[in-house]
Amino acid sequence: MKLVIIGNGIAGITAARNIRKISDCSITVISSETEYFYSRTALMYIFMGHMRLKETQPYENWFWAKNNIQLKKAYVTNIDTTNQTISTQQGENIVYDKLLLATGSQSNYFGWPGQNLKGVQGLYNYQDLELLEQNTQNTQNTQHCKKAVIVGGGLIGIELAEMLLSRNIEVTILVRESSYWSNVLPAGESQLINQHILKHGVDLKLNSNLQEIIGDENGKAKAVVVKETGETINCQLVGLTAGVHPNIDLVKESTIEANRGILINHYFETNIANVYAIGDCAEFRQPLPLRRPVEQVWYTGKMQGEHLAQNLFGQRKAYNPGPWFNSAKFFDIEYQTYGMVMPNLKENETSLFWQDANAERCVHIIYDKNDKTFIGINTFGIRLRHKLFDKWLREKATVETVLQNLSAANFDPEFYKTYEAEILKQYQQQTGILLKAKTKRSLKHFFNLMKN
Repeated sequence: MKLVIIGNGIAGITAARNIRKISDCSITVISSETEYFYSRTALMYIFMGHMRLKETQPYENWFWAKNNIQLKKAYVTNIDTTNQTISTQQGENIVYDKLLLATGSQSNYFGWPGQNLKGVQGLYNYQDLELLEQNTQNTQNTQHCKKAVIVGGGLIGIELAEMLLSRNIEVTILVRESSYWSNVLPAGESQLINQHILKHGVDLKLNSNLQEIIGDENGKAKAVVVKETGETINCQLVGLTAGVHPNIDLVKESTIEANRGILINHYFETNIANVYAIGDCAEFRQPLPLRRPVEQVWYTGKMQGEHLAQNLFGQRKAYNPGPWFNSAKFFDIEYQTYGMVMPNLKENETSLFWQDANAERCVHIIYDKNDKTFIGINTFGIRLRHKLFDKWLREKATVETVLQNLSAANFDPEFYKTYEAEILKQYQQQTGILLKAKTKRSLKHFFNLMKN
């Protein structure tokens, strides 16, 4: 049996590795991005000089041959689902018995005037990183890129800002919302991030849309115009980081159905027999409860790759990833979220928001105001254990159970300051209910919580 996987990101590679554990089928992984799988989340650290590309590759080059997984660096141009054949730009035709599409995402370009000028780019893949190196290249005596404008208020925009600042390039960020990432974060967290961005010397312009990018006589970006104010901002680089969308160009001319992403059921099956899709490029026809139809997150790509392997060569079972979770970093502040914390409360919800005196840490807990069921939590600057929050969410624990056991969930290093007492005090002030933290728990109690 010949399995062909298009895409060597976390979803496709996780599927290949897990399939190999349970099957001796032929596996070919095709990608035009890089020869070997690397951690996409580490792109920024390559640019900042903390790592080299080979240090972002989790597996040695010999790993693939040893596990009989063929890697092919090629660009796929066509999928013939009738004859179960794919064609590459290099003129090769490859027959498959089963085909897995894990083609990832692409940066959003919204038709802005000047978006195709030199010096304008997104940041998603390794080619984008190479282009960024070119666009910020300096000679020994001259700094050609002194100023950059980033368009979009999300996680990629923050990463790009940190990368550019590490090379002493001034950064302005244009955000169309009234606060950073406010379409995802509630007001308290978004305001904290606003302050943190400003503290790092970024010129953050809120309520600001890009009107156009102005080019010079050589076809290179030299300025942007802000729609609301008409202000012209001179720059040598424009980063378009207003989100990403599923990379489905390959299937548009095929019989494989797609909407925003490649349409799949809860077994990752497309409308075509023996064709599957996972990761950023996939869209569930019927989204799971409290989940989005397209989930463009590293964690979900990994989980889907693991689950698909079992579906193909183990026990066929509908995908059910459980409660939502994610993590990221805003400059120096780590962010975690478990469960559902929306920008605005629903009718049945209430919340507990705590923030430290320096506005560098916060905890935002959402719970049902009628029965106190824990619904979700955002944390900034405090690390918490995923396993416990997954357990509490699945068991529909009360907010008071969560609050009393926060110290068991704390994953910060041993000598970090803890804030559980302050958070409990905030809850008491808000509700009048005095809770006692279980701070002097025994190891037995802690491991029982983790196990059960």
